[in-house]
Parts: sequence; C-alpha cells; structure tokens
Amino acid sequence: MPTNRGHLLTEQPNPASQTLDQLSPLELVDLFNREDQQTLSAIATAREALAEAITRTAAALGQGGRLFYIGAGTSGRLGVLDAAECPPTFCTPPELVQGILAGGAAALVRSSEGLEDIAEDGAAAMADHGVGATDVVVGITAGGTTPYVHGALQAARSRGATTIFMACVPAAQFPTDYDVDIRLVVGPEILAGSTRLKAGTVTKMALNILSTGVMVQLGKVYGNRMVDVAVTNSKLRDRAVRMLCDLTELDRDQATALLDASGQRVKLALLMHWCDLDAVAAAQRLQGCQGNLRAAISVG
Repeated sequence: MPTNRGHLLTEQPNPASQTLDQLSPLELVDLFNREDQQTLSAIATAREALAEAITRTAAALGQGGRLFYIGAGTSGRLGVLDAAECPPTFCTPPELVQGILAGGAAALVRSSEGLEDIAEDGAAAMADHGVGATDVVVGITAGGTTPYVHGALQAARSRGATTIFMACVPAAQFPTDYDVDIRLVVGPEILAGSTRLKAGTVTKMALNILSTGVMVQLGKVYGNRMVDVAVTNSKLRDRAVRMLCDLTELDRDQATALLDASGQRVKLALLMHWCDLDAVAAAQRLQGCQGNLRAAISVG
C-alpha cells in the first residue's frame, strides 16, 4: 500500500471550506448542507455497481452463504452498525450478516486506527470466520488503501468468496480487481481528511441500499413492509399489529390475536389469514417457498 496518500481525493483540502474556522454557526451548517448534496450524486453514479452487489450477495445468501463487512475506524464501525440492524429489521440470524472491525469490539468506542495498517490481521479474520466460496465479503475503506481491508479481501478471494470493494476515491487513484468495485466519490471533506463526514454519510447510504436490497431479494419484505420484523419490544409489537391492520380488514384486537397465534411472526400471520391456514400449515408452506410470502400466497 502507498505510504504517501496525499494525492487521494479524501485527503485533499476542500476549496469551499478554506475559511472554516471563521464561519458563524449558521454559515457552517449551510456549508455542510451544500457539501452533503454530493452524497446523492455519488450514490447515483454508483447505481450499477450497487445493483450488481445486491444481485451477487442475494444469490450467495440464497445458497446458504453469509455477508461480511470488514473495515477499520469509521468504515468498520458503519459495517458493524449495518450488520447489527439486520436481525431486528429482517429477523435474520446474527451470523447471516456480520461486521468485522479492526481491533474488535473495543474499537467501537475507542479509536484504534493503528490496527488498520496490518494486512495480516485482515487475512486472519477471514480464516477465523471460516469464509468460504458461498460467502460475500465487503471491504469498506474511505481512502481505498487500508491494508487491513485489502488483506481481508485478498484472503477472501483466495478462499473463493465474492469480494466487493467500497471506497470514496476514484478508481484511477487506486485501481483494484475485486469482483464488484463501488466508488462513492463525494470530493474532499469540509475538514480535510476527516472521512467520518461526507465519506461516512455516503457509506452509510450505500450500506442501507445494499443490505435492504439483498433482503428484498430474499423475500424478507412484502410490498414496502418489513414483514419479517423481529417482535422483541413494545414498539415493534405495535408496529406488527398496525401492519396486520393495514394489510388486512382486521381491527386491532383481531390483529393482536392473529399475531399471538402466529407466534409473533407477521409474515406467518398474514399467510394464515389470507390462505385460511393454521400456524403449522402456514409455516410449512412458507418453508417450501424459501420464506417468500408472495410466492406462498400464490401456491394457494
């Protein structure tokens, strides 16, 4: 990896913020607002690569594979965050989508940037998690050069996994040959080199799109409803009941009773109601349709 990274877009000073230390609070907010518009353009430019990543990842997970995010610092923390949100949102097992952060759990709350320079640690993480041919590994690095990430991706590729690279510098500045190359080019940061800003924002946006798109492809969504939501607290129980009311003719009491009969599984409750099935029969039909509610309904 290059030791002089001054040429990278993420390291350049931003001409628009040269007087940052002289701005009023309102002027600073307005500047952030203008600069953050570039995140939308960056996502639009990366649309085809993001779509390919969704397609490849959904295919791999549909064959029993897993999705790993790996990174250091802000990039790694964002991967951990996205992975952590999948079980409550889509009722996925914790091992299906995993975030790996250089430095482990301690690095979530305390900076450990020095660990990003150790490529061997990234490779070791792939071995520790038993990454194989049906898995997908997304390496996240704002500046594109993080040795820890490249060590992981190269090891993952050697183990037959699908490799996806996500960075905020143009390919011309740091070319790679991974399976999918996602470039989220948002330009220099307002605070030069602080990639927790625009680069962090656009990375979070891209991960939102990737994980949600994959779960849609896997049948975890019906219409625009999270019918696989894990009902683990009062807020989510209320959401589940409202979802049943909205998608059926049932009142709240009836929807609550149906949810209870389904074992707190919205997707199962809907299939039970629409196809006049008990919980066991509905579960068997869903399983036969790989959990896809729309497909299970059409069977009847």
